[in-house]
Amino acid sequence: MRVVLFGAGATGARVARQLRSSGLVACVEIRDQQADRARRLVDTLGAGTEIGVGRRLVDDTTGVVVATPAGSQAAIARRAVRQGIPVVATSNQMSEVRRLLTLDQPARDRGIPVVIGAGFMPGLTGLLARHASEELDKVDEIHVAKVGTGGPACARQHHRALSSIGLDWRDGQWVRRAGGSGRELAYFPDPIGGRDCYRAGLPDALLLVPEFPGIERVTARRAATRRDRLTAPLPMLRPPPAEGGIGAVRVELRGRVGIERRVIVVGSVERPAVAAGAVAACTMLHVLAGHAPAGAYGLAGIGEPLRLLKAVGDRGVRGMRFEGDTTFFAPAATSSSSPTVNLP
Repeated sequence: MRVVLFGAGATGARVARQLRSSGLVACVEIRDQQADRARRLVDTLGAGTEIGVGRRLVDDTTGVVVATPAGSQAAIARRAVRQGIPVVATSNQMSEVRRLLTLDQPARDRGIPVVIGAGFMPGLTGLLARHASEELDKVDEIHVAKVGTGGPACARQHHRALSSIGLDWRDGQWVRRAGGSGRELAYFPDPIGGRDCYRAGLPDALLLVPEFPGIERVTARRAATRRDRLTAPLPMLRPPPAEGGIGAVRVELRGRVGIERRVIVVGSVERPAVAAGAVAACTMLHVLAGHAPAGAYGLAGIGEPLRLLKAVGDRGVRGMRFEGDTTFFAPAATSSSSPTVNLP
C-alpha cells in the first residue's frame, strides 16, 4: 500500500509515524509546502518514506491523508476523488467541511470513502458519540466541547473560530450563534477539570446531525479565557508555540432507554496533535482495510466504529467515561482518584 500524506506539521508528523509503525503501509509519500520540513521528517523516519512534490497523485496511490492547514484541504480531496482514491481529511474549518461534504455523491459514484474531520474534535468526538449512543434507544441531544490546540495552524484556526459565527442544530433547523457567546462550565478528564466553554465557528454539528436522524439538539463549544475572547477579533498578538500542551474533549449525550431519560458523558485527554495524528492514521488504515462505506461523512458515520475506537486506544488515545459530580474514575477502582477508564 502507498499512502500520500499532505502536511508535515505537528499532526502530519504523527500521522506519518503511525502509518509507518503499523507495518501495513509499504510507502508513505510526504508532501509539504515547506520542503525542508518534509525532508527532515523523511530523514527521521527513514526507509519506507519519501518526499513528494505538487498535488498530482500517481496511479498506484491507495490512500490520501490531508493534514495541511485548514482551508487548503478541499482542493486536494477533490482531486483525489476524481482519481478514485480514498481520502482522510483533518480539517476543522466550518466552510471547508461544507465543501468536503459536497463530495458525497462523487465519492459514492466512485465507490470510495471521504472521511472528514478525522482529528481530536471533530474526529474522536464523533467516534465516542457513535459508540456511546449504542446504550440509548433514542438520542435526543449531543453536546461536544474541547480544550487545547495542536500545532501553530491549529492554534490560528481556533483563534479565528472564536470570533466566527457558530452553528447549532435545534428542533430540526440550523441556528446561527455569535462566537464567544453561550458560556457554559464543562468538566473534562483530569488533569484538565472544569473550564468555561463558548460557542465558536466549529463544524461538529455539520458532521453529527446527518448520522443521528431525528436528533433535536447538537452544539459545539471550545474552552476559552477572558483574554481569548477579547483578542479573538484581532490578529494573534504573538506567534503560537510549535505545539500546544495537554488538551481534552468531552461528549455529552442525552436520550432515552424505554421511558427513562439518561445522560452519558464520555471524553478523552491527550495532546491534541498526538490524538489527531493517531485518529487520522488509524482512520486511514481502517479505510484501507475496507471497513469504511463510500461517501463523504465524519467519523460518526464510519463503518465498524468500535473497531476503529479500539485501534485508536491501542495507540494511547483512550476513551473515558464520566461518573459522579465532577470527576472521571474507573468503575472497578477502589478510589475515585483514578483518572481514566477505557470504554468497553
